[in-house]
Amino acid sequence: MSARSSLTTDELAFVSAQRSARLATSDAEGRPYVVPVCYAYDGERFYTPLDEKPKRADVGALRRVRNIRARGEAALLVDRYDDDWSQLGWVLAHGRAELLPPGHERHAVALRLLRERYPQYRAMALEDLPVIALTPEHVTSWGPALSARDAADPWMQPGRGLDFVPLARGRRSVRVFQPRPVPRVALETMLEAARWAPSPHGRQPWRFVVLTREEPKRLLAEAMGAEWQRTLEMDGEAPEVVAERLVRSRERIQHAPALVLACLYLADLDSYPDADRQHAEEVMAIQSLGAAIQNMLLAAYSQGLDTGWMCAPLFCPDTVRAALALDAALIPHALLPVGYAAQDPKRRPRLPLEELVVRFD
Repeated sequence: MSARSSLTTDELAFVSAQRSARLATSDAEGRPYVVPVCYAYDGERFYTPLDEKPKRADVGALRRVRNIRARGEAALLVDRYDDDWSQLGWVLAHGRAELLPPGHERHAVALRLLRERYPQYRAMALEDLPVIALTPEHVTSWGPALSARDAADPWMQPGRGLDFVPLARGRRSVRVFQPRPVPRVALETMLEAARWAPSPHGRQPWRFVVLTREEPKRLLAEAMGAEWQRTLEMDGEAPEVVAERLVRSRERIQHAPALVLACLYLADLDSYPDADRQHAEEVMAIQSLGAAIQNMLLAAYSQGLDTGWMCAPLFCPDTVRAALALDAALIPHALLPVGYAAQDPKRRPRLPLEELVVRFD
């Protein structure tokens, strides 16, 4: 066990590998209070946010906020439990605690670090809330080779060991959104996730159009609505049915806080002299676009956002291109509305595995 005011290299690696901590404060009479927190460290101080989850009182009434204002100190415990007790470890930092108000020179730095570490914060409006900063004055730690296992274990590589299945199960298709805008950084995180999707020959045969302004969304909704009205009437749908479906479609597009149009882009693919191989090349590109879209859907959900997958652009690519003045090389395939769900959607049941897996040798 050691004590000092700064973290060692091993301690830094340890706190970087963990995902949560306990923040301890006490009131003016010395009564303790502990709350689990997320955190980021900039090499000198720890930061933890006061997130935007609805509170019964103003943030100033939160006990940890009142305690920090009363005493100006706190402690942060970062620990790791393992059934193999040779791998137990913890780092405890005690020191000065303060509330960084919006506009403070370190406030923006704190939010950047927190959003880099926790994608969920990218979709939260934290700019108008204070951030807790803890400057360590006394650091202690315990555990054999605190960072050794995290550095050596391949499952601790970025993304390894994350509990993915609940994320995939949790994602849902939402049609009605709150009017809240989606932060640009959250949309960029979705696009960054798409960038890492597998693709044929690594060519990334997809391009994306992001719409957040009302005018392009309106133009797109009107153009696609006119095309859909034509096809519905051609199918013999009753006029009242056509009118109702058009209203819902236009609302879904125009009222979504953000839209991501996913386009196939074939210009960089390999060319073959025979039709069969060329067709296979294009099919691979379409499969890859689906993987990129799924990455975006999951990245959105991981940040507290919801999405949908509208295939309508597939049926009117020329109309979509014309409405948005897109290059002819872009082939619209899917439209993803993005936002905060206004209500929980009904979920369709999934087939059991025994019906989906036809052979498992």
